[in-house]
Amino acid sequence: MYALIKKEINGFFNSLIGYIVIIIFLLTISLFLWIFPDSDFNIINAGYASLDSLFIIVPWVYLFLIPAITMRTIAEEKKSGTLELLLTKPMTEMKIVTAKFIACSLIVLLSLLPTLIYYFTVIYLGSATGSIDHGATWGSYIGLLLLGCVFVSIGIFASAITDNQVVAFIIGLFLCLFCFIGFEKISLIGLPALVASVTNYIGINAHYISLSRGVIDTRDIVYFISAIFLFLMMSKTVVESRKW
Repeated sequence: MYALIKKEINGFFNSLIGYIVIIIFLLTISLFLWIFPDSDFNIINAGYASLDSLFIIVPWVYLFLIPAITMRTIAEEKKSGTLELLLTKPMTEMKIVTAKFIACSLIVLLSLLPTLIYYFTVIYLGSATGSIDHGATWGSYIGLLLLGCVFVSIGIFASAITDNQVVAFIIGLFLCLFCFIGFEKISLIGLPALVASVTNYIGINAHYISLSRGVIDTRDIVYFISAIFLFLMMSKTVVESRKW
């Protein structure tokens, strides 16, 4: 499985597209946080030491970044015929899906690490050193990482159900968007209070916001892990269905 993880990471960074995707991700965030003077997310104009703008923007950029990372994971293997070759090796469908999930999650983590520069910059710019809310900041980073992992699992599922990378990207984008805010929007259309509460709880955003407050609630952690497991199992089932 380690060889497949290494292959996926090398395959991403051996192409110019891999670097372009990450550069665009970081450039987009930087422009909104530091450059665009009229942006509501500009940290300098906000006047207080906070990275709230970062944690609002990144999930929306993730919607495009992560499907771009995952769209080739299984779709390319199916189109090129190498998926059958992988299945002839001593690897189960679940191991293949898990290896691709780990590889893509590591790529997302690598893209997120440079944003720590913003964290230390805000600490330095604050009128009082360390005035930033460290608990909320690190809680938000944990939330971003878990959110990214869920989006990765969704993207891999989207890649598993087609052999076209562009279609996989579009499906992945739609599913990530729906799981992120779709349930929240549905809960606001006048449903009974209990149904609306449950519907909102199913959505990802409610749990991401909870972690962003700096309180690591085990219920939110369990939710994210369960969502990841669900989509990985669905991906495994789709890959396995080729034998039926």
